[in-house]
Parts: sequence; C-alpha cells; structure tokens
Amino acid sequence: MNLEEYKNNPKTAFLAGLYENLLRNEQETRKLSENDPSLRELAESDLASIIEQKDALEKEMQDIVRAEKENEEAEAKIVNEVILEVRAGAGGDEAALFAAELMNMYKKYAESRGWSAKITEESKNDLGGYKEASMEIKGEGVYEDLKYETGVHRVQRVPETEKSGRIHTSTASVAILPIRKKSKLVLNPADLEIEFSRAGGKGGQNVNKVETAVRIIHKPTGFDVRSTVERSQNANRQRALTLLTARIEAMQEEEEMKKFASERKGQIGTGDRSEKIRTYNFPQDRVTDHRIKESWHNIPEIIKGNMSAIIESIKNGKRSDSADEGDNDSV
Repeated sequence: MNLEEYKNNPKTAFLAGLYENLLRNEQETRKLSENDPSLRELAESDLASIIEQKDALEKEMQDIVRAEKENEEAEAKIVNEVILEVRAGAGGDEAALFAAELMNMYKKYAESRGWSAKITEESKNDLGGYKEASMEIKGEGVYEDLKYETGVHRVQRVPETEKSGRIHTSTASVAILPIRKKSKLVLNPADLEIEFSRAGGKGGQNVNKVETAVRIIHKPTGFDVRSTVERSQNANRQRALTLLTARIEAMQEEEEMKKFASERKGQIGTGDRSEKIRTYNFPQDRVTDHRIKESWHNIPEIIKGNMSAIIESIKNGKRSDSADEGDNDSV
C-alpha cells in the first residue's frame, strides 16, 4: 500500500494519520515481544487487534479513493461541453501552421462524432496559421473523449518554405477546458477587471456601433479572456465569465494532478499543458503518444480527424510493446 497517496488526499489524510500511528504501535509492540518473552502472549493479542484496525482503515481509504474515482468518471461522462484551446509554441510560422492543423483535426473529429464545433476566438499569422485559437465543442461524451488531449503536441517535418530539405521540429499546446453546469468556484467581483469594446469582423451595424465585445482580467491569476461572438454585451460577458471559471478550475485541477502524479496508479500524464504528450513525425508517417508508448500510421488521415483509434487507446491507458521508443527526441 502506498500510504503517501492517502496522506496527500484531503479525503483520506486523517485516516492515513491513524494508520501511521498504528504502524508505530505495531513496531513497538513487536520489539516489546522480542525483548521480554513474559509479555509475548499479551503482545500477540495486541498485535492481532492492531492488524485488524489497520485492515479496516486500509479498506475504508480504498473505498473512499474508489468512490472518488468513480465520481470523477461519472462527472466526465456528464460534462458535454468543452472549450478547446490551441496555442503555437516553438517554431515560429511552422508552429502556427501546425496549431491550425490541430484545430482543424479536432473540428473534423468532433463533426464525425456528431458534436457541434464552433471557433469562438482566433489570432492568425500572415500565413493563415494560428498564434492561438479557441473552439467550443458540444456533444455527449465530449469531455470523456478529449480530456487527455491537454499538453504539448510536437510535429517533425520539412516545411514547405524549407529549400534545403531540412526537417524542422515545432510545437503547439492544447488545453481542454470542461464547462460544468454547476461550478463550485465562486469568483470575487473585486478580483475582476472588465472592459467593453466594439467587436471586429462581420456582423453589421450592431457589431460596428455597439460595444458588445467583453474582456475580463482575473487579477489574482492574470488570466485574460475575451468574448466577441455573441450579439449582446451581456451574453458576451456571461460567456467570458464561463470561460474564465473553466480556466481557473483547470489550473487548480492541473496543480492537484501534478501534486499526486507520482502516487496515482494508472494515471495518463499529469494534466499539465507543458507536458509533451504526442509527436507527429511526417517523414516516418507516424504519430506516437509518449504517455502510453503507442504509435499509429497514416498521418494524412489522422490530421483529417480520423483519430478514434488514438482516443480509445488513450482512454483505455493501453500500452504497446512495439511502440517506437526512439521517437522521443529524434526523427
């Protein structure tokens, strides 16, 4: 049994403390029995009681953790709306182009599942790649399918602008933010700085003349969210608050997962958006997920959204001995 896991879990920390005391009592009682044979019979009786209490505590802690996991899984199944964020990382224009491909891949996958997918925010470079973009996806099981996509995605290929044929490595980060109907987080109005402006782009007179766009800054975290897609200022304000809440909750969950990552068995990654999770190796026509050490081929089809095999393997935590270990750092 990994006692540290239970000590670090707020729901089992007290019971883990009791268990630790019993371990000390057990050790002291065994020493007493060894050092004084006249007390051996009494010590054995005490040991039997201590072991019984330990077993009961261990079962109780296991039940709590199991119930907690079941609740998390049940919640994942009922969260039917997420915000998917993509940001270009290292690699300049090539990273932005890769970010756009990832966004299109997820959009196509969402459509293949019968979900609705709508780009809500985007910032493009001169080549049409995404510096950053957000997409709202709604549908049954969306969070359960996509929750493990958070992290750094890496691409290895020869860019179209590369004349010497040299392979470049670029990255883009993906974040999946679940939108919960009943959030436990309460935002303090004093922590919010709210700005209004005119929304850009198409939309007619309402967009051009009325300050419907909303920007909210959460001062404690520095999170900056915008909403421009709704027709009214109030609707954009509500959407921005929803997105801000999702970002803060995701940050808190990420910190919690990293804290327990070394103790939790069967966990896929840390949930940290800085963790490198997958490489798309174009020269070798191979996509490798580094968490479960499994690879798939036919990148053109995967980029078109045909990624069900990847999603299912990640959800099942499936491992493959034939995965290409050497793909982590080189082509």
